[in-house]
Amino acid sequence: YRLRQLRTSLPGLGRTSKQRHQPPYPDPVTIWQLRRLILQLKPEVIHAYGWFAYSAAVALTGLDTPLLISARDYGYSCANRTLLYHEQNCTGPAFQKCLGCTAQYYGTAKGWAATLGVYLSAPLLRRKVSALHSISTYVQQMMRRDFLDDRTQPGGRALAHVVIPSFREDDPLPGNSAAAASERDLQPYLDQLPPSPFILFVGALRLVKGLKPLLAAYVQLKAPPPLVLIGTLEKDTPRALPPGVIILQNFPHPAVMAAWDRCLFGVLPSLWAEPLGSVVYEGMSRGKAVIGTTPGGHTDMIVPEETGLLVPPGDVPALASAMQRLLTDQPLRERFGTNGKLRSNLFTAAVAVPQFEQAYARLAARASP
Repeated sequence: YRLRQLRTSLPGLGRTSKQRHQPPYPDPVTIWQLRRLILQLKPEVIHAYGWFAYSAAVALTGLDTPLLISARDYGYSCANRTLLYHEQNCTGPAFQKCLGCTAQYYGTAKGWAATLGVYLSAPLLRRKVSALHSISTYVQQMMRRDFLDDRTQPGGRALAHVVIPSFREDDPLPGNSAAAASERDLQPYLDQLPPSPFILFVGALRLVKGLKPLLAAYVQLKAPPPLVLIGTLEKDTPRALPPGVIILQNFPHPAVMAAWDRCLFGVLPSLWAEPLGSVVYEGMSRGKAVIGTTPGGHTDMIVPEETGLLVPPGDVPALASAMQRLLTDQPLRERFGTNGKLRSNLFTAAVAVPQFEQAYARLAARASP
């Protein structure tokens, strides 16, 4: 079912608006359409993600249907969704601070509207939510700190708060014919990769992803192989690149995974606290060691000295040391890769989907008379 918003219901506005997401407040048109669906379908559980949850909470007014909300970023307490303040991890929301921060991020009008929307919508969502789902333990910690702790609900029931990560597809069966056909389609992309082993970064080519410290650390390496950056060009993508650095754009996901197969190891030195970072477990699933940063969701995937290495964000010497260590110690690199491949199985549909089913079943059972 496709639900409209107020902006898409007004003549001419829907086609010109650049908005591609739900607004940070309950949308009256969405509420009305969703309420009709709820009364028609009579769901046992409603599962909502992001700012859409505000409309879902209002649509459930007067009903006992349990509401499970997912936190895949920090949007329930941070209108920027990044939990960054002056390029540093934010210590928590404060109204005046958030107004200034969002004004810088979106512009004054949109920023203030986003901040007001998040602040005014949060209380109604807190009252209606039955359970929380976070994609990492770090997101769970931030949800408890900034949005809603594990309080007791009316009737003495504890608020359920589960951590279930995003997940990759299960590994295909050997000899899959579709996979063989895909390899032929991927050859033009594979031809762009260096013929020799290389270091790999995958992600949006934004400064918040740690590109500056990555490039600074790379030039400190002794006789380094090429550094391949696969991602999308952004407004703040560095234009001046050191020798040996290659940017590749518009790679489809299968080509990215093939690049993981050919690389030595991956480096994902985000400056912000990544909610999870699926590219980490994707690289691990190909048997590659990965360097990440802390705090954030990387810590749920990378076990230091077992599956990879973790460094402080923006710490160029520490990042260069970790990269040089993996370059020169092949047995260590291979051990990390082997262990990481095993650990990546925790981030598959076969593991995660049953956890969602169990969460739904518990909520439905609690709601039953």
